Amino acid sequence: MERDFLGQGMSFPVRPSPSRLVWADGDEKIRQSIWLILSTATGERQMRSEFGCSIHDLVFEANTAALRSSVKVAVRQAMIQWEPRIDVLDVRVETLPEARNQLQIHIDYQVRENHAVHNLVYPFYLTEGVG
Repeated sequence: MERDFLGQGMSFPVRPSPSRLVWADGDEKIRQSIWLILSTATGERQMRSEFGCSIHDLVFEANTAALRSSVKVAVRQAMIQWEPRIDVLDVRVETLPEARNQLQIHIDYQVRENHAVHNLVYPFYLTEGVG
């Protein structure tokens, strides 16, 4: 039953194995879905222009407390809208002293089906082309 709720699909990023595409399911599929939502800019998809996360509109903004607060709100809204299999417990946005052009987005979430608690850290670069 859990597998039905959590879903199964192609692994993200899509990659082939010797004889077929690699699939993901369960908690790993949810983790990949969250990563995909955060990696997709709102308006980027042709047939589903509302999909994604609006953090990409904040690229090139100054790394301030106001920016980090805006990122936190945008991430929480995107998770609520696009990932119904989880409850977002907390979103934290931090800047590492040695990398002022990068935000570390920490998402603590609970899978609704099995109540497993997970966390994901997503690096978000404020300067295009830095990686």
